[in-house]
Amino acid sequence: MKLHQTAIPGLMIIEPDVFADNRGYFHETYNLSKYQELGINITFIQDNSSYSTKGVIRGLHYQLEPYAQTKLVQALKGTILDVAVDLRQNSPTFGKHLAVELSDKNHLQFLIPRGFAHGFSVLSHEAVVSYKCDNLYNQGSERGINFNDPTLNIDWQIPAKDINVSSKDLAFPTFKEAERNFFFSEEVK
Repeated sequence: MKLHQTAIPGLMIIEPDVFADNRGYFHETYNLSKYQELGINITFIQDNSSYSTKGVIRGLHYQLEPYAQTKLVQALKGTILDVAVDLRQNSPTFGKHLAVELSDKNHLQFLIPRGFAHGFSVLSHEAVVSYKCDNLYNQGSERGINFNDPTLNIDWQIPAKDINVSSKDLAFPTFKEAERNFFFSEEVK
């Protein structure tokens, strides 16, 4: 298993060991001790999954403190463009985003700590996305940013005519208007 740091502090890409042959492949999607060996000491307490078709954009979602969530995201089927936006005040990358292609072919995982908005677009015919969270869902602290925010200027790699977004996500405010209560720390939670 390999850990890849990114240009945005706290965001990490994890490349699991994949054992493939003519029958298919096998890999561990999560192993506490191996993650701890990489310096990732996060206790995940909730697993989520979603099924979506091509052109769907989900996000950008987050929860305010004290209900914020660290997420470990992977595509079990298909290909997605997974996006994280830094919402941490005083962060050197505040307002910047990172997009990572996750698929059932590359098996990459995207570790997104608390203090980031998260979303993804479906690039394949369909996709099943799974993610672990270190905090439970809390409806009262749920917030979001409009996926099409001009300040963020995210290229979701979906033609405008093919985008499928929920009415809830369309109603999210812009990045500048969004409520947030995160602060940058060298220690990632």
